[in-house]
Amino acid sequence: MIKRRRFNQQLPLQDRLASFAKTARELAALLPPGAEKDELLRKAQRADGLNKSFEPPAQRGSGVKFH
Repeated sequence: MIKRRRFNQQLPLQDRLASFAKTARELAALLPPGAEKDELLRKAQRADGLNKSFEPPAQRGSGVKFH
């Protein structure tokens, strides 16, 4: 049986997503308008959305009030 290589991540997923989004936006700012720039911005937006999904509902500002 093949053994899987396992390791612990150095940073939490939220930090890695935030870092990726920031880097993608910085790279997109250097590119001229076009498909590559749009794709980087889309990926950054997706990473931000995933990052927000890890926050508790009270911090997300969902606007939903529980009675």
